[in-house]
Amino acid sequence: MINVRLSDLQAKSIINVVQGKNLGRIVDVEIDIDGRIIYFVVEQKRLFRWFNNSGDVTVNFSQIKKIGDDVILVEL
Repeated sequence: MINVRLSDLQAKSIINVVQGKNLGRIVDVEIDIDGRIIYFVVEQKRLFRWFNNSGDVTVNFSQIKKIGDDVILVEL
């Protein structure tokens, strides 16, 4: 079992490997009663927010492909 702080995850950029784009940063996380991550809420970069009124993207745990030192790779 690996322990990771939310603040450590929030410091990483979220990269969509399908488009090769930086989605933004984690602003919130949903966990279940057992402490497992269900999904991250990612606040999109300003350019993307201009085109998309919602501003936030939900990334399910199953969509995470790799958590690196500086980035989290996701497949959306």
